[in-house]
Amino acid sequence: MDALLPIVLLSVLLGALIAFFFFKSYSLKRKSEIGTLAKPELHSDPAKKPARAPQSKKSHSKPHSHSHVSDKDQNKRHHPLDLNTLKGHGDSVTGLCFSPDGRHLATACTDGSARVFKLDDASSKSQKFLRINLPPGGQPAAIVFSGDSSSVVVASHAMSGSSLYMYGEEKAKPSNDSKQQPKLPLPEIKWKHNNIHGPRAVVTLVETASTYGSGDGSTIIASCSEGTDIKLWHGKTGKLLGEVDTNQLKNTMATISPNGRFIAAAAFTADVKIWEIIYARDGSVKEVTNAMQLKGHKSAVTWLCFCPSSEKIITASKDGSIRIWNINVRYHMDEDPKVLKVFPITTLDSNGATVQYRHLNISPDGKILAATHGPTLQWLSVETGEVLDTAEKAHDGDITWTAWSPKPVPVGDRHTLVLATASLDKKVKLWGVPSSSN
Repeated sequence: MDALLPIVLLSVLLGALIAFFFFKSYSLKRKSEIGTLAKPELHSDPAKKPARAPQSKKSHSKPHSHSHVSDKDQNKRHHPLDLNTLKGHGDSVTGLCFSPDGRHLATACTDGSARVFKLDDASSKSQKFLRINLPPGGQPAAIVFSGDSSSVVVASHAMSGSSLYMYGEEKAKPSNDSKQQPKLPLPEIKWKHNNIHGPRAVVTLVETASTYGSGDGSTIIASCSEGTDIKLWHGKTGKLLGEVDTNQLKNTMATISPNGRFIAAAAFTADVKIWEIIYARDGSVKEVTNAMQLKGHKSAVTWLCFCPSSEKIITASKDGSIRIWNINVRYHMDEDPKVLKVFPITTLDSNGATVQYRHLNISPDGKILAATHGPTLQWLSVETGEVLDTAEKAHDGDITWTAWSPKPVPVGDRHTLVLATASLDKKVKLWGVPSSSN
């Protein structure tokens, strides 16, 4: 046992020496690695300020974050004219419209609600809006303002048929606490009509001011059913002013001229029927009479719109053409409307066939025609028919409605006309005007 003791002591000593040299070598190597990793910090970009504790780190990361968000937004805004996307809708957006001053945008959504956005800046990512929940059991199909930004009329469809609801603001109710501001109540239903077209749904709802002739300037609204009937309503009172029957199997859409003189409808046939609204001396609507027809297309008209002057109509047809008509004629003396221009629809679908435009909307200055087919949006020159710009897949679903702001609205540090589009993809988008049209 005594003979083994020196050997054990020697082994322990050698093990300690080996361990010492190993840890010393590792320490020197680690120190060298740390020095190498630290060198880039010492030789940073001279344009940057020296790192001075946490403040410089924060100031460096913030621009990087903004750059990332900017790139992400740019990817979403895949088209130069894409100004903004209004989100927050719970389902498909079926209709929208601007207020007369262009500062508010109302939307109808199949989630059972309507929303009124305040557009202080159309490009702002933070848009304030008022949500209006409609009576349960129906799905909002269309929406219009009733004269100003304080009231809207919504068409809602249920199993029993379509209804109209007019929501108006109430005055602020005083609070018991003098220190608190009076509460602003939600808009209340001012009038309503149920089963306005029987069991049939409303396909379009449009409004304008009755300024033609002896019209008193009040808001009139036209509801067009998927059947053959069109009804005219007084915006503030909800009174039924008149109705017509297209007698064309099925309506596609109907609209009113900007001055409130004419109603025009696109239906099952290639002909477009037009009715005149006759006003009494006191400014009220006296009757709605048959006026004229637009004949010339070889196939069904898919959409139409009046020009700002109310003296022309633009039609798009399944025959692959767009026509501009002069309706400022003496139709009482059997003078027919005249075709002023005919443009071919040059856009083809994936099968090589001419597309069918489902919505047409002319800008307030009469220069640009916004046209849609499926999820695609195009801007056309009214003068030449040329396609000025195209937004392929402007939405992730089919576009359901379009509307131009009646006046230029704030977009950043400028004011410009804005086009709004609604879609099945639960979004509303705001678009600018092609630069070639400015």
